[in-house]
Amino acid sequence: QEQLVESGGGLVQPGGSLRLSCAASRSSISISAMGWYRQAPGKQREWVALISRSGGTNYADSVKGRFTISRDNAKNTVYLQMDNLKPDDTDVYYCNTRPAVLPWGQGTQVTVSS
Repeated sequence: QEQLVESGGGLVQPGGSLRLSCAASRSSISISAMGWYRQAPGKQREWVALISRSGGTNYADSVKGRFTISRDNAKNTVYLQMDNLKPDDTDVYYCNTRPAVLPWGQGTQVTVSS
């Protein structure tokens, strides 16, 4: 069964940066549109960023201009570069196909606080 493993989260001050990684156990990432999602406690998971099979990207309005999604198909890995982070970006971040059809991973916690 495909497994997704997110990493790279942590505690950062407002205005700081983090780079998240999502590694797949199989080649699903290289043949799928991939997305990053985030979820706060008690709230629904929301979509953040998308990268198509051909490399086209799209972002939620809340992160547009600050986040950049990319992929390395040879490594079965998807990245999310997050710049100019804000306290509202504090969430657990997940990756999955877009639409999400794979089992969810554990996610990686991002905390933006001074």
